[in-house]
Amino acid sequence: MGRQSSALARLGMTDAAFWSDNRVLVTGHTGFKGSWLSLWLSDMGAEVFGLALAPDTEPALFDQLGLRDRMDHAEVDLRDAEGVTARIHAVAPDVVFHLAAQPLVRRSYAQPVETWATNVQGTVHVLDAIRTAGRPCTVVVSTTDKVYQNREWTYGYRESDRLGGHDPYSASKAATELVIASYRDAFFAEGDVKLASARAGNVIGGGDWAEDRIIPDLVRSLRDGRAVEVRNPGATRPWQHVLEPLSGYLAYAERLHTGTAPPSLNFGPDPNANRPVGDLLDVALRHWPGGWRDVSGGAQVHEAGRLALSTELAKDSLGWSPCWDFEESVKHTIDWYRAVTGGADALAMTRAQIQAFEGGT
Repeated sequence: MGRQSSALARLGMTDAAFWSDNRVLVTGHTGFKGSWLSLWLSDMGAEVFGLALAPDTEPALFDQLGLRDRMDHAEVDLRDAEGVTARIHAVAPDVVFHLAAQPLVRRSYAQPVETWATNVQGTVHVLDAIRTAGRPCTVVVSTTDKVYQNREWTYGYRESDRLGGHDPYSASKAATELVIASYRDAFFAEGDVKLASARAGNVIGGGDWAEDRIIPDLVRSLRDGRAVEVRNPGATRPWQHVLEPLSGYLAYAERLHTGTAPPSLNFGPDPNANRPVGDLLDVALRHWPGGWRDVSGGAQVHEAGRLALSTELAKDSLGWSPCWDFEESVKHTIDWYRAVTGGADALAMTRAQIQAFEGGT
């Protein structure tokens, strides 16, 4: 079976030529998840277009993968309604993956207005541009597991649970869900635009260089020969490799494009991957020896202590389920960083991990 066919078989798709026949717009293509998704789509034969700000980290996975030369790249601020509309009308996409956002909890405390403007009004700009384009389109908007009103439950949140958010990031993403529902009901209910939201758990994987995220912080510390400082080692999160939710987004988009699917779906790991930050670090350090130290005694901004997602609806409606368990996800993540930091080619390493994921190994 060829590489494209094996990828589609892995995702439970019915049409092996689906992605090669479509024009796909990825917003946020210069970010961590967007870069992985753009490469995967490009390698499956899709005509991939991007809409995003310039990469804001050094290094940036977008640059490490040479994506500027592998797709149609455009730098547009989501807050620029005219720019967003012009880009979407020019691309005339068949499928849109809206990933662009201000994605950091701690930054949202420092920049709440920017966070709300980007995440909420930016989504309005994207959806309204699709509305005024007046052509068939399938749209998957990526939100987060943090859209749910957090009650520190031990069981996973379901798609029907109440939305909410304490910090500006979480609240802005919950508000984004209301924007999505409004556009679907008010403008797209009887039309040719299929619109859904995908709520993913905490992602890890090679090439994330963002500030204030545990794996990038760990890698920078290991690279510099120092122990990483950890704010909240007891916080529990649904850890999953970045390829897990992206495979769900792909399956979701095809099902929406060719038929029907629920309006919102969770994409997260099996329950045994809901682990404290300390466990994540301990497993990571087996593959790249080093240390970490607890700095949780100081003043901290509020962050949820426990998050978990139920993915039963995604399994029932798409046949989707996670491929890699917790240990495998951490190993693949640290293997990528250690190899690339040691001089390995980031593009070759990323493609090798996509192929391993497609094969379920």
